[in-house]
Amino acid sequence: MVLFSLVATHADIDLETVAQLSNGSSALASAALAETGLVSGAVVLATCNRYEIYGETAHAEDLEAARSALVGKISGLSGLNEQLVSKAFSTNSGPDVSRHLFAVSAGLDSAVVGEREIAGQVRRALITAQHEGTASPGLVRLFQAASKTAKDVGAQTALGSRGLSIVSVALDLATDLSDDADWSGKKVVVFGTGAYAGATMSLLRERGCTDISVYSSSGRAETFVATRGGTALDANKLPAAVAAADVMIGCSGSDNRVEAAELARIRESSAGPLIAIDLALTHDFDPAVGELDGVELLTLESVRLAAPQEQAESLAQASTIVSGAAAAFEQEREARSVDAAIVALRRHTMSVLDSEMEKVRARHGCTAAAEEVEFALRRMVKQLLHIPTVRARELAANGQQDDYVSALEALYGIQVEQPAAPARQSGCPVDHDSAEGRSVPLPHAESA
Repeated sequence: MVLFSLVATHADIDLETVAQLSNGSSALASAALAETGLVSGAVVLATCNRYEIYGETAHAEDLEAARSALVGKISGLSGLNEQLVSKAFSTNSGPDVSRHLFAVSAGLDSAVVGEREIAGQVRRALITAQHEGTASPGLVRLFQAASKTAKDVGAQTALGSRGLSIVSVALDLATDLSDDADWSGKKVVVFGTGAYAGATMSLLRERGCTDISVYSSSGRAETFVATRGGTALDANKLPAAVAAADVMIGCSGSDNRVEAAELARIRESSAGPLIAIDLALTHDFDPAVGELDGVELLTLESVRLAAPQEQAESLAQASTIVSGAAAAFEQEREARSVDAAIVALRRHTMSVLDSEMEKVRARHGCTAAAEEVEFALRRMVKQLLHIPTVRARELAANGQQDDYVSALEALYGIQVEQPAAPARQSGCPVDHDSAEGRSVPLPHAESA
């Protein structure tokens, strides 16, 4: 089985294109397995600054066809031209797949190096794929190893102690822009109830902010604040809360964003300034709100530019951990790739032995002589299998496991069957708040 990944990130393309590519991402993995016939497993990692698809195919020669099928499917779901989609994605295969994902999970490939949220997003991507039945055994092991690597980087380097995140950098920027650095007296409105909204609430609390209101068009605000504190807003209460806010933070990824003209009307009687922090990839706030008098707009691009550079020593340590973990994963994967072949050889050999023992018992019965013959034969078979088993591991370590499988077929006619992917499960108990439900525009003030 061959692992591969299609990668589109902030490092290579603009965030608007990343957002467009990820439209329909929730349906991609299931569609890829059901319709392409080339992909035996798929996990989708979609965050505020990356869209990555991890897949598994049966043979290396299927990789290009699998990529083309996925590009076509992404084009159909996103509405983007297929040629544009193809150019937007770089392709990883072999050891590059694990090296890249491990670096991503550890926060080394993030706009804010060492950020904390990405490790959780990698973990949730796997959980979602498992519940949807699209995660093959190979992809499960890949993502589990990535999560372990992220923990090791956090525990063994200064990156973990920094506790940086996209949210924390955004709040630092807001503090710098504000006339009053004290958050205890600020009124904040948070849009969304997903992972970023949860991280935002926690960091606001750490900074002493107590007046926090939360709006969600999906109706999850009441449940969200019940465990995190704050005040839940409905569509009627939202305009008044925004009118009085010092800061509003978008974390929902709304299709129906807050428009500049609408915000200007709602805040026309507000005397104080407003800082709008838009952490949603597809924009909760119209970019034109930054042109309104008294409004400062911070975006993901602002965060990326303001993110502090990590010390070279910490980055070197983290990179060493990631490289070592990726190498270990690849060695284990290569060793696993011949497990089925070793089992097939042993099953074939033991089948021959059992057949011969049946002939011995038919002639001599269950006598002491028959038992001695069986004992001797089993010892001989064990010795004969030792060298082929060792050679299988050696060849796998050198990436020559296919040669071993071909030799078994040529010499013994043994067909090696790979383990099947787990059956797909119906239903998905995963909390989908991380992909916040679509928001609605701010209602007119008179409806409040």
